[in-house]
Amino acid sequence: MRDAAAGRAGTIAGIRRKAKKQKVLLLLLVPAIAYFLVFHYVPVYGILIAFKDFRMQEGQGFLASVLHAPMAGAYGLDHFKSFINGPYFATLLRNTFLLGLYSLLFGFPVPILFALLLNEIRKKYYKSFVQTISYLPYFLSVVAVIGMMKMVLSPSTGVVNLLLTRLGLEPIYFFADASWFRFLFVSSGIWTSMGMGAVIYLAALSKVDAEQYESAVIDGASRLRQMWHITLPAIKPVVVITLILNMSGVLSVGSEKIILMYNSLTYETADVFSTFVYRRGLVELDFSFGAAVDLFNALVNVIFLVTANYLARKAADESLW
Repeated sequence: MRDAAAGRAGTIAGIRRKAKKQKVLLLLLVPAIAYFLVFHYVPVYGILIAFKDFRMQEGQGFLASVLHAPMAGAYGLDHFKSFINGPYFATLLRNTFLLGLYSLLFGFPVPILFALLLNEIRKKYYKSFVQTISYLPYFLSVVAVIGMMKMVLSPSTGVVNLLLTRLGLEPIYFFADASWFRFLFVSSGIWTSMGMGAVIYLAALSKVDAEQYESAVIDGASRLRQMWHITLPAIKPVVVITLILNMSGVLSVGSEKIILMYNSLTYETADVFSTFVYRRGLVELDFSFGAAVDLFNALVNVIFLVTANYLARKAADESLW
């Protein structure tokens, strides 16, 4: 017991010594910790409204209104049951899953391929120029990106429809056609995130020993074989971790971009969980039902994350935990 107590005391003393040496770095952590505490952990108690018939009571604060609100049914699950058994559930699940799946299938490999191609460029200035150009869309706001898309795809003045008219084809009203929504959503996402997504893989490739490539050249390996046997294995851990994180967001399709893009004509392919939560929870002020839908979405994403992590650990011996 004395040895264990002495060991704990030594560990605590070591932590204190390190804290004193790195106190400036620890102080830099304070704003980040405060941000997550205030905006991510403290509001967690608001999850309770998903299990209650919440209404803001006059003269009471938010916390008091939550605590005094009656439960939604015997176990507080009435809102979840109403949503799952409701007429919108199947459509919302299909749209959210397909948008997330298409974004993953087509959007995930593009930054990897782009990083591999950039890594093969030997002219430094040309490589820097291409990288800089590819980063620019990432820094555009969603509003600007959608505005540019609407200008280019306008049925009357858009470049695309002017070309179609010149070719003798009928102009297409892209933003009013439900069949085009998923293509526009996924392709615009790839365009804006491709350059910045490649940064992670380029950073991993920068650590590859150049002698490996020199040895491969001596052995007669082509550029393609070098890429397959040296480059890809070097970024494999990063690829697996990134894939796991992206898998956890298959049903986390954000509402901001979709709200800017969709309209009543495209609801059948554009309406997702997040937009439904926005309309039901904020527009119609049904906070409890909106919170229940959002919590259901979050739980499904956690299941995706745990499953993807388990499969990655079994298949590639790489995982988050």
